[in-house]
Amino acid sequence: MTSLATNSDIADPALAELGRQRIAWADANMPVLTSIRQRFAEEKPLDGVTVAACLHVTTETANLLRTLKAGGANVLVCASNPLSTQDDVAASLAADEGIATFAIRGEDTDTYFAHIDAVLDAHPQLTMDDGCDLVSRLHATRAGQVGEVLGGTEETTTGVIRLRAMEAGSALRYPIVAVNDADTKHLFDNRYGTGQSTLDGIIRATNVLLAGKLIVVAGYGYCGKGVAARARGMGAQVIVCEVDPLRALEAVMDGFRVEPMELAAQEGDIFITVTGNRDVLRAEHFAQMRDGAILANSGHFDIEIDLKALDKAAGGRKRAVRPMVEEHVVGEGSSARRILVVAEGRLVNLGAAEGHPAAVMDMSFANQALAAEWVVASHKTLEPRVYDVPAEIDAEIARLKLASMGVAIDTLTAAQEEYLASWTTGT
Repeated sequence: MTSLATNSDIADPALAELGRQRIAWADANMPVLTSIRQRFAEEKPLDGVTVAACLHVTTETANLLRTLKAGGANVLVCASNPLSTQDDVAASLAADEGIATFAIRGEDTDTYFAHIDAVLDAHPQLTMDDGCDLVSRLHATRAGQVGEVLGGTEETTTGVIRLRAMEAGSALRYPIVAVNDADTKHLFDNRYGTGQSTLDGIIRATNVLLAGKLIVVAGYGYCGKGVAARARGMGAQVIVCEVDPLRALEAVMDGFRVEPMELAAQEGDIFITVTGNRDVLRAEHFAQMRDGAILANSGHFDIEIDLKALDKAAGGRKRAVRPMVEEHVVGEGSSARRILVVAEGRLVNLGAAEGHPAAVMDMSFANQALAAEWVVASHKTLEPRVYDVPAEIDAEIARLKLASMGVAIDTLTAAQEEYLASWTTGT
């Protein structure tokens, strides 16, 4: 249904009131972003800049978009995943904030890319991406517009991987800040946010008791670390599968079993992929899984579980058994086994739950807002490559977050600062 007032494409404008309430609830738990919004409203660092955002349309994202608008930006947003949109939030953004919103939960692939095209039609000067679909489509299909863009930001691991590949292939044509790689993002959002929200999505969809289950976590980056730690904390046994020897060693030292997937597939009750890669769970693994195995993905794209191979193994024998849970039957007769896929193999924390808690997204989106400000102020000196978030922004966000929590820290004395800056003092 189209909202003519803001040229939006959303599911139901009547949901705006509910969205407004939920956005306000999230805002109360995002004090760092709130303080940035107040400053932006006074200073207008994004005045006149058109921002095209391709993000998960959630309550937390809404408060980021409100902050950009307070800074003077003309903001448009589309979904970065077909299942991550909260329709009430989309309705409120369009009705209450005047932000052109192109996002419908469950939209098909054609609509998904049509919505990306809709925000690109505004000829943005700043892009804000989560997964690199907006940036890759801009470069691939609208090369003539690329020169209009001052710079951009990227929210997630998968998007940064794609951007670095573009940079390595000399395909990236404007500067982009890897917000995902800021310490105040990946050390907290990826670990604590993904750890909690992934299990939240699985529990909401299946009502499974995690205590006593054997959970296989594929990938031991910051997201995998969070999932494994939270699963263990809820009483589950955990096996970690990795391809990186350093991360595998770290998992062992953290007290987890580490095995190849071909072995773990025979034991696991619940499988969670968080790798940022494709085909992590494949036909040979499905063939070994026990009856009732639950598969969930918390990586950005729905290719970590090879769903085509699973469909082929099931021969079309699949059905919805709960909202956001689909049962596939593989094998014949007495050897037939049920394999359950949560949230269509898409981001389980957003497909089957509400995503990360607002308190952790506070830091992530503070990074987005301040990185956007930095790009606009610095674009004339930047090259078309991937940039880290400036260290001073990272440190400022940490300070603001500590202050909001009522936590004070020490400061260096003059003698300590002198010592750290010298080389002459020794034994």
